[in-house]
Amino acid sequence: MANKVAIVTDTTACIPREQVEQYAIELVPIDVIFGDKVYRDGIDITPAEFYALLKQADTLPTTSGSLPGPFVEAYRKASQRASSILCITISAKFSGMFNSAQLAIEMTKEDLTGVVIEVLECTTAAVGQGLVVLAAAKAAASGKNLAEVVDTARSVMQRVNLFATLDTLHYLVKGGRVPKAAALASSLLKIKPIFTVSDGEAHPVTNVRTNPGAMKRLLKIMGQKVVKGQPLHAAVMHADALDRAIAFRNQISSRFDCAELFITEFTPVMGVHTGPGVIGVAFYSGD
Repeated sequence: MANKVAIVTDTTACIPREQVEQYAIELVPIDVIFGDKVYRDGIDITPAEFYALLKQADTLPTTSGSLPGPFVEAYRKASQRASSILCITISAKFSGMFNSAQLAIEMTKEDLTGVVIEVLECTTAAVGQGLVVLAAAKAAASGKNLAEVVDTARSVMQRVNLFATLDTLHYLVKGGRVPKAAALASSLLKIKPIFTVSDGEAHPVTNVRTNPGAMKRLLKIMGQKVVKGQPLHAAVMHADALDRAIAFRNQISSRFDCAELFITEFTPVMGVHTGPGVIGVAFYSGD
C-alpha cells in the first residue's frame, strides 16, 4: 500500500478533478435534483451544465446528500489502498452528511475489519474545506499515520479563512433563506453581500456595491489576515464566472507570495442556494 491513510470527502469541497486524482481522494457525490431528474454532482453533471439549467429553471432544484450508502462505497474503495481512512465532511450545521459518514462506519464494521475510520467535521465549507482535505491528502501522501494526518487537518482548519461575495440574492429569496424585502432593498441599492464561513456557520461581513468593489474588499480582508513571512495557500472559487475568477487570481498572485494558488468551481450543491456569479477565496498561512 502506497499510503497508510486514504482520504474521503464529498463534492461540496470544490476540489479540482486533477487534484482529486493526484492524491486518490475518494469523493462522495451529492445528488442535485431538477424536477424528476437526479444528477450526481461531478459525475452526471458539470458545474457549467448545472448553472445553465439553473438559469432556465422555474422552480429551484433541491439537493440530497444525507444517505450513508455512498460513504459505505467510498470506505470500501479507500480500504483497498490503505489500512486507515480519514473522512472529512461539511459541518452538521449545514447538512446531514457528517451523521451519514458516522453511520457508514457502523455499516462497514463487519466487512472492513482491521480498517480504522475517523470522521472529521469541518468548521469551514466549500473550497475552505477543500484546502483542509488537500492538506490532509498531502500529509497522507508523505507517509504520515492517521493521528498525524488528523492533526494536520485540524491545524489547517483552525487557520483557514473563507470569504465570498454573492452576485444576487435572487436565489436565496427563491429558496426561502432571505426575506423578499431584504432582497428588494439590496437590488435597489445594488448591494453585493460579502460573507464568511466559520465555526460551521455562514456570517455576513459587509456589503459593497459593485463586483470590482467586492474583489477590492476581499483583497483588503486577505491583507489583514495573511501572516507575513509564512507560505500562503489560497484557492479562488467561482460559480459560472471564470473570467472574474482569473482576474481575481491574478490580483492575489501579484499581491501575495503564494506557495499554492488555484481556481476551482463552486459546487452545484451550494450553487443551488446562491445562484451563479459567486466569487470566493479560501486561504491559510503556514505549512
